Amino acid sequence: MSDASTSAPAAPGRPDGPAGGPAPATGPVTPGRGLERPLVVDSPEVRVHHPGDLLGVVASVLGAVAVMVLATYAHNTTSGVAEDVQGFSALLRQILIVPVALLETVVTFVVPVAVLAELALRRLGRQMIEASVAAILAVLVTSASAWLIENLGSDQLVNGLSVRLRGELTLTVPGYIALIAGLLTATGPRTRRRTVAWSWNLVWVAVGIMVITAGVSLPGVAVALLIGRASGLAVRYVSGARSERAYGASLVAGVRRAGWQPRQLVRVPAEDGAPAGDGPLPGTPAARALVRNADHRVYEMTTTDGRLLDVVVLDGDRQVVGFLSRLWRSLRLRGIDGRSVVSLRQAAERAALLSYSATAAGVRTPRLRGVAEAESSMILVQDRVAAATPLADLDPERITDDVLEEIWAQLGTAHEAGLAHRALTSDVVLVDDRGEEPRVWLVGWELGDVASSELAQRLDRTQMVALLALRVGPARALESAVAVLPEADIAVIGPLLQTVTLPRRTREELRAHKEVLAELRSALVARLPEADVEPVQLIRFGARTVLTILLTTAAVIIVLTSINLQTILDALRTTDWRLSVLAFALGMTTLFGAALSLVAFSPVKLSLWRASVAQSAATFVALAAPAGIGPAALNLRLLTRRGTSASLATATVALVQVAQFLVTMLLLLGLSVASGTNQLERFTVSPTVIIAIGVLAALVASALLVPRVRQWVAAKTLPTLQQTWPRLIEVVGQPSRLALGLAGNVLTTFGYVLAFEVCLRAFGQELSLVQAAIVFLAGNTAGSVAPTPGGIGTTEIALAASLTVVGVNPGVATSVAVLFRVLTYWLRIPVGWASMRYLQRVGEL
Repeated sequence: MSDASTSAPAAPGRPDGPAGGPAPATGPVTPGRGLERPLVVDSPEVRVHHPGDLLGVVASVLGAVAVMVLATYAHNTTSGVAEDVQGFSALLRQILIVPVALLETVVTFVVPVAVLAELALRRLGRQMIEASVAAILAVLVTSASAWLIENLGSDQLVNGLSVRLRGELTLTVPGYIALIAGLLTATGPRTRRRTVAWSWNLVWVAVGIMVITAGVSLPGVAVALLIGRASGLAVRYVSGARSERAYGASLVAGVRRAGWQPRQLVRVPAEDGAPAGDGPLPGTPAARALVRNADHRVYEMTTTDGRLLDVVVLDGDRQVVGFLSRLWRSLRLRGIDGRSVVSLRQAAERAALLSYSATAAGVRTPRLRGVAEAESSMILVQDRVAAATPLADLDPERITDDVLEEIWAQLGTAHEAGLAHRALTSDVVLVDDRGEEPRVWLVGWELGDVASSELAQRLDRTQMVALLALRVGPARALESAVAVLPEADIAVIGPLLQTVTLPRRTREELRAHKEVLAELRSALVARLPEADVEPVQLIRFGARTVLTILLTTAAVIIVLTSINLQTILDALRTTDWRLSVLAFALGMTTLFGAALSLVAFSPVKLSLWRASVAQSAATFVALAAPAGIGPAALNLRLLTRRGTSASLATATVALVQVAQFLVTMLLLLGLSVASGTNQLERFTVSPTVIIAIGVLAALVASALLVPRVRQWVAAKTLPTLQQTWPRLIEVVGQPSRLALGLAGNVLTTFGYVLAFEVCLRAFGQELSLVQAAIVFLAGNTAGSVAPTPGGIGTTEIALAASLTVVGVNPGVATSVAVLFRVLTYWLRIPVGWASMRYLQRVGEL
């Protein structure tokens, strides 16, 4: 091969030039003495979007918010630090008058000119534009933030970001500091530009002197720096940074440092992103599967002595994504993911350790032949598995019993040596069935464990059963495991048969075959009737839990900041204490009403005393469950403990809830008519609320025009109606039980409404019974929609908002809502706890 060849033609069978994808090129390769210049077929990425930049934007914004919160709520601390630092500011102003002015001039004018001049001399025009855009964006964002703080911020926040200049407090969020920070950040790391390095040093010196001399506030300059940093990182992420990955000459040099002399390096494309062509894709099926599975760059290498090897390249910018993903799963799940590697070198060293350990244990896996570092990439050279086909690409009829037995044998060999793979998919199991006996390879050990735990090995077996079930069916996959594994190992697979325990590729395949896991559990029970297939709790928290915590925290903060405790204390002191006792007693009667309704609709004989105790216990359960969920769960448990089938118990509980809703609506209409005047007209609503309701109704109607939305609504509502309707027909045929159930619903509704009315009277508010009922029902329903435990916070906010609609002062409305919730929710919790303990002691739960 000629030394003049520095780029390669298009891959065989694919057109050259733009029609066939980006032209493969590498740039010049400097050969060593006696070495040929290798042929490199590649599609280098000139610019990449670093996920680390995006992460930096988020961290900077959160940092700026944290500084402002600190300046607001820890004003004494921040101002004390500033006063300590600025205690001798007058003396410093006299001594450093020339240096301060000089530093401000240098920072403001000289630094940008020097940085942009260096970029111009290096002919980096695009980077000049990016740095300028970042600087302008930083100034605009800083100016907008300062305006919002000054006009909309609290006095504490404004004072925390201000300094006293000429005897007056002046807000200081210096825009020129943000400009410099954005400019330097977008220019790149200080290690790559000398002007950037000494410019940052000047900025820190200038900032320190300005803070000491009371020119700016410490929180203000911190906010400016963080805004500038976020602006620079945002521009850098959107525009993309120059790739620091190993391509071309640096890639070849890295391979040589690993101990090999390449003659040719050909990039193996991912099948989904490869350009179309008439010929076959480059790379063996095993290499393409490795690209799909690990998202690394893979090259097929031919050495100068004719050896055929694979080169796996791990890139540093991709490591951020993998680290965050593994960290999130480690925090969210119990024991599913192993240790999260931090650096690229740690990831490569872990992959090398697992590869060497697997090879030494006798597991059939590509032997690692060398490791090297090049630019911001790590290079791993390993044997090529040319004759094997990934399980994902293997026809089902070729997966014989011998193949299945060999797959389990390879996994068993790894487990005997204490190794766990932790990421078994159909792309990491390679099969060569051309000989008399099949041969199986296990590849992709990057996430594995040495000296693995029993849980890690159980996860491996679970993942293997699941991926085989997708290929050969649940029954046959389980039989293949039973043939080689002890029954004890098979039995413990059941609780782990959950999508959360499976790798991403397997989870994606299961979404298209949702029945596989259910059939696999059924096959396991059929094979081992004593096996437990109840899923074990592996998720520490999910998206709903996070949302619940955030909503609850926000609601509690709003209530605590708007409540007037003094007003409540004054009301309790000045009003008759018997009003509070009466409201509490009325709230307790709602428990008896709910129990009466459950007893009436129950398909089995149920003690009214036990049902009442269960409703009381539900007030304690509500601390950990969204509004309405706690009573329903306890009622369901109460019925099933008495032999009621799950479907019939569910239908009964649903009937109780539907009956409560219907009775409440009928009571509102009945009260309005019985009052002799149309009291509903007194419940005035502002035009804004009417418009909002109209817009909401239009959005709901528009959404229902979409077939998928209608299908989702039908899926959520029709099962309940189908369960409730037969039970309703049965109850209607027994008028006495129907009347008793409806009486319980009426008692429940009137108990809450009257308790709410009593709380209104405690604060001297006069509303008609119908108005009080409408306000309570509207506010309570709106507060119960949010998935906060017991409607904490959201119910108080909704009740207070409903009261303001009918003309109650907002401060008094909040106090009424809080007093009502204290008497009808919080004070019932100790009683609920005692009821829960009683039910547990007598065996009802």
